[in-house]
Amino acid sequence: MATLTPLDGGGIKTSRASLIGGIAVAVGVFVLWQALARDLGMGDFAPLASGAAVGSVTGLWIWRADL
Repeated sequence: MATLTPLDGGGIKTSRASLIGGIAVAVGVFVLWQALARDLGMGDFAPLASGAAVGSVTGLWIWRADL
């Protein structure tokens, strides 16, 4: 049985557009996280740090997954 092999060697492509999109998504997630935290009355350092962490991880995922 024949197996399919990717033409590009199977590596994950990370284009410049994907990087810019990942940064935009990270900033957007962070802004929305902070708006929600402020709406709920949580203005400490913890929501700021967790929002930065969630935004960063989401942006990295968008960049690496090439979405």
